[in-house]
Amino acid sequence: MRILLAEDDSRLGNLIKHMLEKEKYRVDWVQRGDTAFNYAVDSFYDVIVLDWMMPGDSGLIVCDRLRKQGYEGAILILTARDAVDDRVAGLDTGADDYLVKPFEFAELLARIRALSRRGKTQLKEEIMRIGDLVVNRSSRSATRGDRDIQLTAREFQLLDLLAQNCGQVLPRDLIIDRVWGWDKEVSSNNLDAYVRLLRKKIDFPGDAVLIHNVRGLGYKLEGSHVCQNS
Repeated sequence: MRILLAEDDSRLGNLIKHMLEKEKYRVDWVQRGDTAFNYAVDSFYDVIVLDWMMPGDSGLIVCDRLRKQGYEGAILILTARDAVDDRVAGLDTGADDYLVKPFEFAELLARIRALSRRGKTQLKEEIMRIGDLVVNRSSRSATRGDRDIQLTAREFQLLDLLAQNCGQVLPRDLIIDRVWGWDKEVSSNNLDAYVRLLRKKIDFPGDAVLIHNVRGLGYKLEGSHVCQNS
């Protein structure tokens, strides 16, 4: 099982990481919220454990951004806030569970196991078809015809966003916000470069063009056949 731990307290973070690894879990530990967000979108984790208060972005902000982007993995919030309103706020951002500090490690471990089981029982293959392009959100893979398409994590995010909104023109600013979050260093030129790379992998010579540039507006994914989800 892979776990992303975001905890800025060095002593506590190191202790949790050590204890989880003793249980044979693979753990990535970060100490900033913005770093946690980037790790979450670039890799697959069975459970993400987010401290509420962190430099960069708070755990709640990270959770909210991930959910708005369509992230469906299990998220557990850690915090010293124990008021009912705080718990409601945590769950309302999309967290699956909420654990108040201080806590016993055995309870944290039990909650992680429960979230992992819940994720496995709810997991279903979600496939989108646009013409002969098949996008599998469960395995984060794509094929066109009999050709496997090798995509980076960011390229898949871009393709996934376009596929989910098949036939709709997505403005440039919206794409940048959904794929890169609030990274101010990402420009419209960066987006164009990513789209060009994606097109080279999706639209081979002789294939029907699926990724379209709508001048002055943005991009859309559209084929000659109706988009289908399954």
